[in-house]
Amino acid sequence: MRTHNVGTTDISVSEIGFGCWTMGGPNFSPDDGQPVGWSQIDRDDIVAGVRAGIDAGVNHFDNADVYGNGRAERLLADCLDELGVARGRVVISTKVGHHRGTARHAYEPHHIRHQCEQSLRNLRTDHIDIYYLHHDFFAPDGEPGNLPDAAETMHRLRDEGKIRAIGQSAYSDAGFERSTLILRPDVFQSWAHMAADNFIRPGAVVPKLMGEHHISFVAFAPYAKGILLGKFDAANPPTFGEGDIRHQLPEFRPEVLRAIQPAIDGLKSRFGETTEELASAATRFIAAHPGVCSVIPGFRNARQAACNVRGGIDEPMSESDAAYVRGLFKQRQFSEITKR
Repeated sequence: MRTHNVGTTDISVSEIGFGCWTMGGPNFSPDDGQPVGWSQIDRDDIVAGVRAGIDAGVNHFDNADVYGNGRAERLLADCLDELGVARGRVVISTKVGHHRGTARHAYEPHHIRHQCEQSLRNLRTDHIDIYYLHHDFFAPDGEPGNLPDAAETMHRLRDEGKIRAIGQSAYSDAGFERSTLILRPDVFQSWAHMAADNFIRPGAVVPKLMGEHHISFVAFAPYAKGILLGKFDAANPPTFGEGDIRHQLPEFRPEVLRAIQPAIDGLKSRFGETTEELASAATRFIAAHPGVCSVIPGFRNARQAACNVRGGIDEPMSESDAAYVRGLFKQRQFSEITKR
């Protein structure tokens, strides 16, 4: 498993990390009642998946306070304890921002500090390796939840040793730009996959910021929620349970699945038809971009975990293969594919 440093820190993360969103199970937004989780998970399957990752060299686990409202953090701690994994062997990331509790805004300094302490308890650790602001929806300056006050709180947490590195998860170029100047993060995080590489594409805004300020990038959703693995059939579109975010997303409609099928067929002809081969191609494509330190697909069991790690063990993707992938998607517009 290849490893890379995070920004200018001494934190080294595996090229393939594991996203822990699925570990939170079904969940709903307290603001509008929309599903924001995943279908029910089996605890034993998750433990087996973590074991498979650790055995393959995965050391990076990415979590958030909102994943199951703390359930995913607690379950990760249970898994590591049950498997006897020493704290120093893993890099644990978590986030604050999408769960505001009773605060007016999730980035109020007191709320950030409170959630940091709660995450430390959930994870049963005395420090968080990478602590992210989970989004770039900042309140206006001078109001509770503004970026300057949030940034000051994050730097104080680092000075106190509660966190080791500061991250910004964002969903727009403008969000990354503003955060770079004020938060001064060590690492960015957002979506990146073959059909939506807008944040990491050579010449784009974010890579320029990364190069100028020595910031790394962690990429989530490398499979576009499984669509790039050819898992779904337009003739028999999938359905998802209550509390599963996929229940409401447009990309699982038959017309969208049909539209992307030619690109999937092109991937199969180049890289192979198995789920493992397609997963490896998907993660290696992202990892080949300069500045990407870790790709963090989700997992539900040992089979999916073993599939994920292939990309960090197979040979890095060549520039000719990466160019082929870009060509497959360049002439096709997949605006229906939700990036997050």
